Amino acid sequence: MSSKNDSIEMSVPAKAEYIGILRLTASGIANRVGYSYDVIEDIKVSMAEACTNVVDHAYKDGSGDIKVKFDLCNDYLQIQVSDEGTEKKTLAKSNGPVDANKPIEELQEGGLGLFLIETLMDEVEITQDNGVTITMKKFVQRDEVAQGADGVETTANN
Repeated sequence: MSSKNDSIEMSVPAKAEYIGILRLTASGIANRVGYSYDVIEDIKVSMAEACTNVVDHAYKDGSGDIKVKFDLCNDYLQIQVSDEGTEKKTLAKSNGPVDANKPIEELQEGGLGLFLIETLMDEVEITQDNGVTITMKKFVQRDEVAQGADGVETTANN
C-alpha cells in the first residue's frame, strides 16, 4: 500500500494559453519524483490532453477553471484534472477513435486524447459528478535488481 507524501493543487483558467503552465508544473514534479525523460514526456502529453478536454468541452461560455491535484506517493504519482462544467457530456471509455474492422471513411472523430492518456499512463479513471475528473497514475519503476542477481558469482582466487 502506498502512503501519500505530498499534495500540490493548482487552479488556472480553462483557456488554452494556460495548459503550458500545467505541463511545465507536471514536468517539474515528475522530475522531482525521479522519472526518466521519456516518462516525463508521457506525463506531459497526458496532462495536456486532459486539460485540452476541459478547455474544449467543459464550459459552454468559456468561463471556468481547470483544477489539478498532484499526489506524490511512495511508488507513484497521481494526477487529477477536473472541471466543474455544467454541460452534460457523454464519456465514452473506449479504445480511441480507431476500429481496425471499419473502413477509414467510417472512423469516428474524437476520442484520441483519452486513448493517448490510457496508453501513456499506468491507470486512468474517469468520473463524472459536478463536472468531470480524470485521475491518472504513473508508477515509479525502481531498479530492484539485487547485487549478484545476474547469476555471475565472483570469487577471489588466491
